[in-house]
Amino acid sequence: MEQQQLHDSVDQEFGGENTLRRSAAYEMASGEIARAREFVRGFLSEAQVLRGWAASDRAVDVAQLVVSELATNVCKYAPGPCLLDLESDGAVLTISMWDTGAVLPAASPADPTRIGRHGLEVVLMVCQSFEVRREPVGKRLVVRLALADSADRVSSGHTVW
Repeated sequence: MEQQQLHDSVDQEFGGENTLRRSAAYEMASGEIARAREFVRGFLSEAQVLRGWAASDRAVDVAQLVVSELATNVCKYAPGPCLLDLESDGAVLTISMWDTGAVLPAASPADPTRIGRHGLEVVLMVCQSFEVRREPVGKRLVVRLALADSADRVSSGHTVW
């Protein structure tokens, strides 16, 4: 299934803050992961053009990485319909991904010999916040990322070590 824009152009005001939102639907298979990354890149580019909101290069890369990891998990554990919602106020990007899978993700215990299955660990390291919610059908993962870097903090909001 081709990427489908659910909300072509939805700009809304919430709590006095100007918020830009976009959504896309996928029939998640491995080829759709690249489309989901492109959707995030396009959203952040559009936010800069429409609103003058700048995202650091690192934040753009991290946002694409997070979407790639979330989409990969959908492909592996809950193939089928998937909704990707993006929202920003210019300072923070909220990435929300819904899928039909009933099993909630959990990071694996540290194991230096383990090959693969590090995606959720990576996401948890780079985000400001991470939530998992059960839905009437499936689940929704919500990740928040800072869009700007500062001298003592990286785009994730975590202190540089």
